[in-house]
Amino acid sequence: MNWLTTSPRRVLALISVACVAMLAFGMYLQHVVGLEPCPMCIVQRYALILVAVFTGMASLGGRKGWWMSFAGLAAVSGGFGAFTAARQSWLQWYPPEVATCGRDFYGMIENYPIGRAIPMIFRGSGDCTVVDWTFLGGSIANWSFVWFVVFSLAMLWLLVRGLRRS
Repeated sequence: MNWLTTSPRRVLALISVACVAMLAFGMYLQHVVGLEPCPMCIVQRYALILVAVFTGMASLGGRKGWWMSFAGLAAVSGGFGAFTAARQSWLQWYPPEVATCGRDFYGMIENYPIGRAIPMIFRGSGDCTVVDWTFLGGSIANWSFVWFVVFSLAMLWLLVRGLRRS
């Protein structure tokens, strides 16, 4: 466990690999198990992609400012993903009486101008309340929230540690 405290690059690379693994598992659930992602799930995927890319870039090394900038962007992306996952978890625990999630992501992009489609993506509420899969009592949104928080806290810890050393 000592290597986690000695090298920020290793921690960032581990987070990037974990994000890629989570994305692969999401693809498995979608294409093999047959679960359809809701708009909020898609937004969480994009946040996970951003965290993976930013932590991957930060782990490549370079100047201290290089990795710290990308780790900061990854922390912000992780915070956004955690917010979206928390909102979806809330909707799953307290579903609204009238639930309309609307069209799927690709249907929105194909049938509406991008200026109207992007806000529609962030307004998931119907299918977003359905819990299709659970692990240890937590839905996909619950576990997504947990991991986004873990990733964001790890990146913030690395940033604070990096600033103290400079």
